[in-house]
Amino acid sequence: MRIDFNTMMRQVRKMRAEVDKARQELSENVVVEGKAADGLVTVRANGVREILEIRIDPKAVDPQDVSMLEDLVVAAVNQALAAAKAREEEAMTKITGGVKIPGLVF
Repeated sequence: MRIDFNTMMRQVRKMRAEVDKARQELSENVVVEGKAADGLVTVRANGVREILEIRIDPKAVDPQDVSMLEDLVVAAVNQALAAAKAREEEAMTKITGGVKIPGLVF
């Protein structure tokens, strides 16, 4: 079996362009949220796992228990990032058909 490297490279370049377009769309059009303690801490991230905003309800602020607030922020951030990662993987699967291609990632 003979492999046509030129054709293969064209296909890889086409997929790379599709990945770049999907990444831009995820960055500009997808916003996910993570919440902790029934929304006392809310984190918004875009589809490429960049944190856009952190909101902390004043009720969550207890000067005597800063570590609780820190834990809530971490939990909300992790939830938002997990949701963003799921959206990235969904977009990547549409492009690659689920095949993991080295070097072709977000």
